[in-house]
Amino acid sequence: MVEYNSYKKSSYDWLGKIPSHWEEKFLEQTASEKCIKNVSNSVIQVLSLSYGEIIKKNDLNKGLIAQDLSTYQVIRPGDIIMRLTDLQNDHRSLRTGLVKDEGIITSAYLCLVPRIDSEYLHYLLHAYDVQKVFYGMGGGVRQSIGFKDIRHMYVPVPPRAEQDQIVRFLDWKVSKANTLINIKKKEIKSVESLKHSAVSDAVTHGLTADIPMKYSGVKWLGDIPAHWTTIKLRQLLSSVSEKNHPELPLLSVVREQGVIVRDVDDKEANHNYIPDDLSGYKMVKKGQFVMNKMKAWQGSYGISDYTGIVSPAYFIFDVAFDNLEYFHYAIRSKVYVNFFAQASDGIRVGQWDLQMDKMKEIPFIVPPADEQIAIVEHIKKTLPKYDEAIEKIKAEVAVLEEYKAKLIADIVTGKIDVRNITVPEYEHVDDIVDDDLENNEETEIDGEEA
Repeated sequence: MVEYNSYKKSSYDWLGKIPSHWEEKFLEQTASEKCIKNVSNSVIQVLSLSYGEIIKKNDLNKGLIAQDLSTYQVIRPGDIIMRLTDLQNDHRSLRTGLVKDEGIITSAYLCLVPRIDSEYLHYLLHAYDVQKVFYGMGGGVRQSIGFKDIRHMYVPVPPRAEQDQIVRFLDWKVSKANTLINIKKKEIKSVESLKHSAVSDAVTHGLTADIPMKYSGVKWLGDIPAHWTTIKLRQLLSSVSEKNHPELPLLSVVREQGVIVRDVDDKEANHNYIPDDLSGYKMVKKGQFVMNKMKAWQGSYGISDYTGIVSPAYFIFDVAFDNLEYFHYAIRSKVYVNFFAQASDGIRVGQWDLQMDKMKEIPFIVPPADEQIAIVEHIKKTLPKYDEAIEKIKAEVAVLEEYKAKLIADIVTGKIDVRNITVPEYEHVDDIVDDDLENNEETEIDGEEA
């Protein structure tokens, strides 16, 4: 590591020292706030801030085009987006991103127009973001802040030529790290696909090879064992709604696990606002079927092992099926996720409202009782090997992400001098942002009872 020849004390203790020839400026001296509303609905490409990247939302085929997008703000390449809302709950998400494509994004986010190298400022704010500098600045119930709250925040500013060199160097090194990270993420998706296929195959074809088959009546489902039966979910599910139990533990529904107890004290895990008054939340009893109706198309549902409360916008059912463990594994297989996707209609980006009447017409495949037991035991023995492999790869990704974050922070804060380093030709590689892979957290929607 090559250090600068001389340093001076910075205005932030966590920052320590910065190179003597660098300036310290207020954020408002390096960027200005902008908010251009999409008043004529002339721009329809919806963008989203996800894990520090501004990505395109391409799932606009479920009625979203009819939505009024005039309240969104127009953003353009070189802008920097900051999500400075709900600071008291979500301490994990990355809250800044550099815009690379023209589009629209929610007006709840802050849009900055840099006066210095936009990519340098993006890297710098990313480093601040990782250091959680923005937390504790907010006020109000949901601790949301705006530009006025951060405009006098100090930022170190090298000479322009040095900003450009820092960007060139970091783009090179970050691309190398992203290449490795993306390979690992693809490995995770591959293992997850094998895991889901193993469960789906067991609950649609059974465990015995070369048995007579029959057409299921559903095109993408294909054939099922001839001696199995199918019934409609309306024959199994009875909707229930019981409220006024705020003393019970708060539950969550996540895609990869189903129903879990929510740790309300864990700021790293809580992404969603928790109201003070929980009397309107619905009671869930152990053995009941719970669905996040906005995320059913992703698989956010399952049989609950706990008694507690969930968002009032959720569906809760009693289940008239003897082997609830089999029902849980079967209904959460990717086969049924497809069914729930077909039964959902779009109302907003990434959230499709499950229609109760359509859902109850979904067919459920029923093997004989002894085969249900055997399938459950098979799944229990099979899944751990996939889960262990996934966790191992995720740990490797975490190490690479930590290296990347430290490299960025060390360079944009002047701990490493890269002025005289020659950057070779390389292929620019962005970090893959895949909502289906990474966004396993539920989105709480507090709304009217269905």
